[in-house]
Amino acid sequence: MEDTLIDELRTVYDAQLRGVTPPGGSARVEKDGPLTRVVGWHRGFVTGPRDLGVYGAELDTLIARQRDFYAARGEAVEWKTRAHDLPTDLTDRLTAAGFVAEGSETVLIGQSADLASDPVLPDGVTLRRVTSRSDLQRIAAMESTVWGEDWSWLADDLAARVENAPENTIVLVAEARAEVVCAAWLVFNDGVDFGGLWGGSTLKEWRGQGLYRAMVAQRAQLAAVREVPYVYVDASPDSAPILTRLGLHAVTTTTPYVWSP
Repeated sequence: MEDTLIDELRTVYDAQLRGVTPPGGSARVEKDGPLTRVVGWHRGFVTGPRDLGVYGAELDTLIARQRDFYAARGEAVEWKTRAHDLPTDLTDRLTAAGFVAEGSETVLIGQSADLASDPVLPDGVTLRRVTSRSDLQRIAAMESTVWGEDWSWLADDLAARVENAPENTIVLVAEARAEVVCAAWLVFNDGVDFGGLWGGSTLKEWRGQGLYRAMVAQRAQLAAVREVPYVYVDASPDSAPILTRLGLHAVTTTTPYVWSP
């Protein structure tokens, strides 16, 4: 029963979530054969259908073309792979072309109505939706602290998404004494049966207090109200067990392969 459900969810995922949400701002989406790529983000991005339908030397040429395209721009590029992609030697050929695997994440899908509830927050913490540049910069600063690297680009990325699709991009912050302690966003795409759960990072001293769970509940509630049946997330090893306990189902894993100039 569970295996059948996961197969069904994976099929819907492959049918609807292999493209890219229009990025807005100065970024643009292009096609190259079976691939979709984004130009103008903080680094390039490439994704494709489950089966590229390209093999051997022809696949090597397609991979090299993406690498060389971004090399000419002086940019790094992420090629988003999934564990069930075809052809099965795609990742070997990416590696041979100089792409390096980053950490894998688990793709989990849940039904919005089952996950929706009023968020339960720790004492002294409030949750609100934000759209202002100053709030988005505060989120980027918090993310930089959490990950120990410069995430200042995130403010521009979120601002472009909010400007381009204000109804489809919902950015939430949890605050304690005016400090951003957790942030997450929910992204819809017109005509797609999924809301994407992104972010969800929490300052170290605030972890283990239910903030991540509260963010999932709030975003699932917003998706359910909008009658979007599913939510999905690319989850880190830390988050995946929490999401599984909440009732989401692991359908595959995703690994970014990155080439840097």
